[in-house]
Amino acid sequence: MPTKKKPQVTAAPARRGELLDTAAEVFAEQGYNATTVRKIADHAGMLAGSLYYHFDSKESMLEEILRTFLDELWSGYDTVLAAGEGPRETLEALVTESFREIDRHRAAVAIYQKESRQLVAQERFAFLAESQRRFEKAWLSTLERGVADGVFRADLDVRLTYRFVRDTVWVAASWYRPGGQHSPEEIARQYLSMVLDGIAVRQPDRPAPGEPPHTQGRPA
Repeated sequence: MPTKKKPQVTAAPARRGELLDTAAEVFAEQGYNATTVRKIADHAGMLAGSLYYHFDSKESMLEEILRTFLDELWSGYDTVLAAGEGPRETLEALVTESFREIDRHRAAVAIYQKESRQLVAQERFAFLAESQRRFEKAWLSTLERGVADGVFRADLDVRLTYRFVRDTVWVAASWYRPGGQHSPEEIARQYLSMVLDGIAVRQPDRPAPGEPPHTQGRPA
């Protein structure tokens, strides 16, 4: 006779969220491959077997963690892109939304940063590659529009700028802690000030980086 499958108990939404938060922290700290279901269960204060009543594998947990993060990220990004603002305002809003997502999903961002290159090779995580393509398109088109509109410098290397902004924003997940001294909005404001305006006071006779030195003409 065929054996009956053991019914899988669905966690209450609050408890399910707590377990996913715990798993995300363990994945981020110890690495996905080094993390076992038992380790997650230990951190959650439960038996490993009990965790299987809520999730069928650690892969399922990781997929839900990353999908939740990316779904919220794209909800915010799509709102920004649909607003029809100028390129500078769009760039500022994308950066601000990025820091907000780090605040909401710090561990998930850290996992994404560390693991996505290996995970995209698995069919289950193919959605990561699609998100990366959308992400690149959104940022590059904003930068290109800014150059075309004369808002950003004409000599700007758009792809290099995109990589710089992308990496310097998301690396914040390695040090940012929610509830700290600065809000995500304040961090975004400081970051944008440095990227768009620089950190040095420009002297009237000092050339901008990359410009040849000014030459003073001798009096006749």
